[in-house]
Amino acid sequence: MHFHIKNSLRSRLSLSYILVALVCVLIISIMTNVFLEKQFRVYTIRNQERKNKEITDLIGKQYSDNGVWNYATIENIGVNAIEQGMVIKVSNSSGKVVWDASVHNNGLCKQMLDDMVKKMNKYDHNWDGKYEAKEYPIYHNEREIGNVVVGYYGPFYYNDNDFAFIDTLNRLLIGVGVFSLFFALILGGFMAKWLSNPITRVIRTAENIAKGYFGNRVKEKSTTKEINLLTSTINNLAETLERQELLRKRMSADVAHELRTPLATLQSYIEAMIDGIWQPDEERLKSCHEEIMRIIRLVGNLEKLARYESENHKLNKVKYDISEQIQRIIYNFETDFKNKGVEIHFWGESENIFAEKDKISQVIINLISNALKYTPQYGFVEIRVRGTEDIVEISVKDTGTGISSEDLPFVFERFYRADKSRNRLTGGSGIGLTISKAIIDSHKGKITVQNNIDRGTEFIVSLPKKES
Repeated sequence: MHFHIKNSLRSRLSLSYILVALVCVLIISIMTNVFLEKQFRVYTIRNQERKNKEITDLIGKQYSDNGVWNYATIENIGVNAIEQGMVIKVSNSSGKVVWDASVHNNGLCKQMLDDMVKKMNKYDHNWDGKYEAKEYPIYHNEREIGNVVVGYYGPFYYNDNDFAFIDTLNRLLIGVGVFSLFFALILGGFMAKWLSNPITRVIRTAENIAKGYFGNRVKEKSTTKEINLLTSTINNLAETLERQELLRKRMSADVAHELRTPLATLQSYIEAMIDGIWQPDEERLKSCHEEIMRIIRLVGNLEKLARYESENHKLNKVKYDISEQIQRIIYNFETDFKNKGVEIHFWGESENIFAEKDKISQVIINLISNALKYTPQYGFVEIRVRGTEDIVEISVKDTGTGISSEDLPFVFERFYRADKSRNRLTGGSGIGLTISKAIIDSHKGKITVQNNIDRGTEFIVSLPKKES
């Protein structure tokens, strides 16, 4: 499974790098050709104009002060111009032709012009060039002595050097594209491997978790924020599932333990009465009834917990004074506290909350009952109510033996008790705090515990004042 995902991720990352590289090269090539060709056309037009003027100036220098033209040099200039794609015609001030390329070698001129048209049409089928002729005056000592007519294909054309430059540029762009393709392939493969390896390790860990092996952890750290978050999430999931699995096993053992004692007692009582060892008198029947009631209470608590933890559980909330409710509960506990020799104190002003009264009462009773249970003689229990704009905080603090740091994280787990001996007088069913937490959670509140070994325990309940 994970290899399929891994390969898919690698191939997709590699392809994305290749695609980006090709698109970039393609865009650069198109933009380069478009803009360069536009500028190149402007350059060739200007260059042609420059050549025309240079030829005109050069021919003007072939006129001497005594009014004689240097025909041999003018002919050399004209032949050289033909090779550059220009047909020139030189005339004096009276209009008489001094030298004409088409007269000198008409065949060469025609062949040259036809070759230019053929090359330009091959390069650009939409080329709409035509033969153009421009006339330039010739000056000698600031006096016009004639004119030069320069004929060429315009408004622009490319010579062999221009075609070589364009061809070299295109080959260079193709080379860059090929290099970018291979570079993107190598870089994409490296990046894909770098990103996919930690993901593959996370997948292996997740597969082991799915098979029930919760001890595996991803130990490697990644410099990628999202992969680090994924790794820590999987590790936290494994840790949570491992803890839940241990609690599940412990809960199974605890349920068996809680049921075994009363059932074993009932079995021995009934067998003794069946065998005639005991008479089924009122006292023994009452003992059997007490054990049955213990089982019923345990099952009832489990049903309550399942109901409170259900998402469909509806709360009948009302607005009432939590301080007044706590004071009434304390009043009902006064006799129990007095009999044990434990003092109880309450501090707090009137604070209204929006909650289900009976459920919150059950939580308070459970916390006070636990505080009394674990506080030795001459100790005391403090209950405080503090309110802010949005929440009410209820603190129940005792001076008992406290809870060890080892047991503290699990006090709200069902059937979990720090009292490993499971003494019935102090242990209870181990589900009271679990029910309390479920009730507080259903009210969108929070219950926490703070502990000081040998100096007691403090439970803090936070409840919203308004309906959420």
